[in-house]
Formats: sequence, structure tokens, C-alpha cells
Amino acid sequence: MQTLFIGIDVSKDSFAVAALDAQGETAFSLTAGMNKAGFSELLKAISSRRVPREEVVVAMESSGCYHINLFSFLSAQGFRTVVINPLVVANFSRLSLRKTKTDRKDAFTIAKFILSHRDSVEPFSIMPAHQDLRDLAREREFTLKMISSIKNEIKRLLQSTFPELEHLGNVFSDTMLQFLSVFPSARLIQEAEPAAILQAFEQKDKRMRISASPEKIRQAAQNSIAAVSLAKEMILPGKIATLQHLDERLAELTRTLVKLCETTLQEDLKIITSIRGVSNITAAPFLAEMGDWRGFRSYKQLIAFAGIDPSIHQSGTFLGASRLSKRGNRHLRRLIWLMTFCAIRMEGPFKAYFTRRKSEGLPFRKALFATAHKLIRVIFSMLNNRTCFAVQQTA
Repeated sequence: MQTLFIGIDVSKDSFAVAALDAQGETAFSLTAGMNKAGFSELLKAISSRRVPREEVVVAMESSGCYHINLFSFLSAQGFRTVVINPLVVANFSRLSLRKTKTDRKDAFTIAKFILSHRDSVEPFSIMPAHQDLRDLAREREFTLKMISSIKNEIKRLLQSTFPELEHLGNVFSDTMLQFLSVFPSARLIQEAEPAAILQAFEQKDKRMRISASPEKIRQAAQNSIAAVSLAKEMILPGKIATLQHLDERLAELTRTLVKLCETTLQEDLKIITSIRGVSNITAAPFLAEMGDWRGFRSYKQLIAFAGIDPSIHQSGTFLGASRLSKRGNRHLRRLIWLMTFCAIRMEGPFKAYFTRRKSEGLPFRKALFATAHKLIRVIFSMLNNRTCFAVQQTA
């Protein structure tokens, strides 16, 4: 049972603390710097209350990267520490008629919130390993976005330097990227000797890995409508070098993420990947973003945490269109859609369910939405029961 409720409002260089006892009376409050001395001051203030650490609960809002160090410090000291969605705290604060906003008042608001919800506030990412997994998963997602952006830029440049090439094969294959690094335009191909063109396509193992022959590409260059741009001929090889670096970085992040997940959450990973179509590459980031599944009392809480719960607008006889709330973890939401896409591509109960919902008249997105809900229900049940996927579980 908790007897001391501590709310912390975190900023970049400092944090405000407010502590309440079980009756809602102020135990202490302070403002300290975001440094070792400030952490020690907070620990001293908590210790002065002579409350067993298992009876202390500390809460703070998610504030980008600013709360992580204090969160890790308090967790390492043995305090139950939770991170609360700022939107939840903001809605709670609206119950007050006063609109005064200060760091100290925000800290008291957080403390009052966890006192009022002492039986329902659940910990998120309380293990350092979960935070490491989440950091890797989000860095991998960021890298994927950069790769997509660089590919779009390469395609845009090729529309000027050699627009016909994209119709001859995959311009992002290793062999084609190597070739474009040497010959980034139709003009340079036209001026080159056939032997030089052939050499630019050769890999270290001497095998050709393109769908169009070098001769076909050379002929396309001879008939190209490409504009001459020395600037774009210089920029394109640089973009290709950046893409190759990002591809290597993505592979490294993926290996590290999956390896760490296999080390810390081996059984959970095995359970989720037992669903056909869900691989380590999607399951590991999913586990990282979900955090400790035991923090959710039901699959509905997990659905709400991901922001894929329906938002319904109704007043009197008016009933508005149902939409996703999108108020949860957008990274987790993206992974759930990705896992659902993978699951419905494979023969099995999820594809059958998706097909059935479409045949009942649901549009593609709503059928996918319904299948995503079903997938989360199944995953939560498997994790809760510690069992791998079986077809009868989807009945």
C-alpha cells in the first residue's frame, strides 16, 4: 500500500517536486537542479519522511528526453516510478477552476492525480532494458524515415539526369547504386566506353545482379531526354553514399535491437513471433514500445495506449463518424498497423477475418482496423497465458 505520493514536474535544467501523504496533506515540496546535487536533495527529502520505499510512488509526465535521467535514478533507488501521459494530467487539471500554471502547481497536480488514481496508475518502462529497447526501436524508425527521404531525393534527381532508368529495373539494388555512383547521368554514359560501363556494374564476386543488361541501359542513355546538369551529377553520388551508410546503420540497429530483445524478452518474443507473418524485425520494436505488458489490466488498455481505440462523437440523436482517437503511442500504433499488414498477407485466421469483414461491407481501412483489434486481443491473451499462437485462439 502506498502512503507517500510524489509528483514531479520536469524541465531541461530543473524539476519541481510535491509530495502528499495518504490523506492528501502536503508532506514536502522543493525545486532542485537537474544534476547530481538536485537528485541527492530529492532523495534526502524522501528519506526524511521515514516511509518504506515500497510505500512510495513517484510520478512524472513524459517530457521527451528530459525526464529519463531522473526516472532512471529513482527506479534504481527502488522507488515505484511511473511516467504519465501529459494529456491525462492535463484533463485532470481541468477539474480545477483556477487556471494558474506554475511548475510547483503542476507538481502538486501530478501528486493529486496519482493519489486519486492510486489503484489504477500503472508503471511504464520501469526496467532500464525496456528503455534501451525503446531507444533502439525509435532510432531504427528514424533511420527508416531518413532512408525513405533519401530514396525520394535520388528518384527526383534521376528524373533530371536519367529519367528512363527507373523503368529498366530497381535503381536501389546494390549493383545499380554502385553503377550510378560512377555514372550518375545519361550524358556520362553516352560519353563512356562500353568496357567502362560494364566494369561499373561488376560486383566483387563478378556476378551481374540487375534485371536490364548494361547494353540496354547504354541504349536507353543514348535516347534519353535527360537535361544536362553538372550540379545534379555531383549531388547524386553523395546521396547514394548517404543511402548506403544509412542502410548499413539500419542493419546494425536491427541486429542490436533483436539481439537485446532475445536476451531480455526471449519468451515474449517467441510468443509473438509464433503468429505467422510477424517476424523478429516487427515483434522486437513492438515489445520495446509496449513496455511491460503486465502494466495493462486488459487488452482494451493496450489498445487505448496505442491510440487505436475508437473516438465516438454523440449528442442527443446526433451520432458522428467513429474515428481513431490517435491519443496514444504513435510509434506503437505504427507497429501494430505494420504487424497487421504482415498478418493479413499470410494464409490463416487473420487474413480470413480481414476478408470476411471486407465482404460484410467494411472499407479497407475499417476492416484493417478491426483486424488490428483482433491481433492485439490475441497477443495480449497469449502473453497473459504464456502460450504460443494456435488457430483456435482466434475463435
